[in-house]
Amino acid sequence: MVEWITREGLLDYDEAVAFMEARAAAIAAGEAEELIWLVEHPPLYTAGTSARIEDLTDPDRFPVYETKRGGQYTYHGPGQRVVYVMLDVGRRGRDVRRFVQQLEEWVIATLAEFNVKGEIREGRVGVWVQRPEKPRGPSGAVREDKIAAIGIRLRKWVSFHGISINVEPDLEHFTGIVPCGITEHGVTSLVDLGLPVTMNDLDVALRAQFDTVFG
Repeated sequence: MVEWITREGLLDYDEAVAFMEARAAAIAAGEAEELIWLVEHPPLYTAGTSARIEDLTDPDRFPVYETKRGGQYTYHGPGQRVVYVMLDVGRRGRDVRRFVQQLEEWVIATLAEFNVKGEIREGRVGVWVQRPEKPRGPSGAVREDKIAAIGIRLRKWVSFHGISINVEPDLEHFTGIVPCGITEHGVTSLVDLGLPVTMNDLDVALRAQFDTVFG
């Protein structure tokens, strides 16, 4: 069984990390069920294990948290659904690459419920959407914006950290960093795409698609 918890209000980041570490340890010890934890944070930046200090362009805007998840800098804040994924990857095949692919598939399947075509790109972590209505880039290629970020950590084969999906965050807040180290593409959200999606709508879609992907 996988437990689902939705945390109301804005959750302190240190509190979230402490909870995840304790829950992951309990899962590894066979003392707790796997967990999908749905939260929102106050505005903040996090630095993954590959973060480059030059990508933190406005270090004084919001608190910055060093974290041991994979990836680079990302933003969390109100209007963004953060999905903390505490799953036993050891029991699910011990294939970390496949696990990350499943997280991507889960996001893509969830976005499809709103008729949004999410895509992955070689060399770019996360889920992207094409923006043909925007001016083309310098190379002539169709613009693409990031709608979801993925960054996980494993301890004793149990995952924690996870996914963030932009429902209606303040997109200007992303300008204090180079999101995931990528300068040539932008960031979007479901509402920015013209869809009146609520956080609850997204949560329902996430839960509906979870078993489809993870079984």
